[in-house]
Amino acid sequence: MIRIFVLLLLLTLIACHIFTRYTRKGRLLNIIPGPAPLPIIGNLLQFAVTSAHDLWKIARKYSTDYYPITRFWTTGLCVVSVRHPDDLEILLNSQKTITKGYIYNYLHSWLKSGLLTSTGDKWRQRRKLLTPAFHFNILKEYLGPMNEEGLRCVDDLKNDGESTIKDLVEFLSESTLNVICESTMGVSLNRIETGLTTRYKKAIHEMGYIVSFRLCRPYIFDWIMNLPWKFGNLQRKSLKILHHFTNKFIQEKKIFNEESKGNYSDVTQHSEDNGEHSGSKKRLAFLDLLLTAKKNNMIDDEGIQEEVDTFTFEGHDTTAMALTFTLMLLAENKEAQEKARAEAKEVLDCSHGKLDVSDVQKLNYLDRCIKESLRLYPPVSTIMRYSADELQLKNALVPADTHIVVNFFDTHRDPNFWPEPNKFDPDRFLPERSVGRHPYAFVPFSAGSRNCIGQKFAMMEMKILIARILYDFRLEPTEHLADGYADIPLLADIVIRPLNKIFTRFIKL
Repeated sequence: MIRIFVLLLLLTLIACHIFTRYTRKGRLLNIIPGPAPLPIIGNLLQFAVTSAHDLWKIARKYSTDYYPITRFWTTGLCVVSVRHPDDLEILLNSQKTITKGYIYNYLHSWLKSGLLTSTGDKWRQRRKLLTPAFHFNILKEYLGPMNEEGLRCVDDLKNDGESTIKDLVEFLSESTLNVICESTMGVSLNRIETGLTTRYKKAIHEMGYIVSFRLCRPYIFDWIMNLPWKFGNLQRKSLKILHHFTNKFIQEKKIFNEESKGNYSDVTQHSEDNGEHSGSKKRLAFLDLLLTAKKNNMIDDEGIQEEVDTFTFEGHDTTAMALTFTLMLLAENKEAQEKARAEAKEVLDCSHGKLDVSDVQKLNYLDRCIKESLRLYPPVSTIMRYSADELQLKNALVPADTHIVVNFFDTHRDPNFWPEPNKFDPDRFLPERSVGRHPYAFVPFSAGSRNCIGQKFAMMEMKILIARILYDFRLEPTEHLADGYADIPLLADIVIRPLNKIFTRFIKL
């Protein structure tokens, strides 16, 4: 009986191998260059690494070795990896590829099917619903919490004395979490139970660890994660904290709105004429918009939880990492730091220390510094799309039913589009030097219909926080990296993260 079972299993595996590798789909995929796959298991052994850092290094190596397009086999699943701007332009603008790839399934236990992970009609409906929360007039209302957080950051640094050393990720994630909660959610972290914020941020890192572990182990199905073992237990513990944290916001906001008897207008009735409000109607901030949409039967409680989970995570973690790398780069580049400080001082002195939209728009050099940081270290360094139909890219015909990885990190450092790609040079983004550059050679916020809905919010927040810090402090690295800042050890995670802590010295001016 055992022999018969083994024989049947072997025959099944051989049949699956022949079906996946030698049908039209398999033949098209095998035309695309990539590391030689083994029968049945494909390239799984080549990605069977023990750390997220090793996974990052391997992905970068193969992206370079098989430029500009690569394919990997994992048993019956094949993944195509693209980095050339021509391929990105086709992929990101195709309405046939708006569905996210399989790795986003690993986030469903946390974010369910919110804006990041949903697709089709649900995604379109949610995108339409949430877009007004990031309208220009609403962004102006977010300036208050951003300015206040900038001042709080500076006060905290001053309280540490004339000079202090900070772990940038820890220091800045606290600030970005404050901003997203107080601006878009309308809830102060001071009203959240002691220690919950710290546990929330730790739980995000744990979920990233789980996702990166499962990334090259497609045989770890969701039902396996429900079993009592190391990763299953860790996921359950993390999810409990993550959902408890955001549910606190929702309940606090509901109570506040009931007590204040807030009378918000129908979110579907705003005038878009010249970006102004229609009559006395008020545009709604993010969580208010969701709660009002529920009254109009446009979303339910589960949908509100999905979007609050999604935006609390995305709205603070990606921005914190962008700030971390920008301050790191400015600390390493004294000339750029001094130029950015002189500009910030001029603008802040004229605005009496409180930046409005027009002031933020004057921070042109700082804008270039941030963009150059986003080029070198895009917080969302990779995304994945699923193509249900055949897709003709510039460099390959991708068959139907294929998952496609987009490597923004490698695109941004492609020497064919960026001379001296590892050099920090904010003036790359001067208008005259940007003429003729491929529009998809720099896509830190993705592109097409699924681009980042909060990119203007993030850029405004980063400018305000960095300008406030530079006004009062000089930045110095605690130690210079042996190979400079161009290739610090990184982790394969939901967002880009440094392998080691990045410490920076803040010296009071």
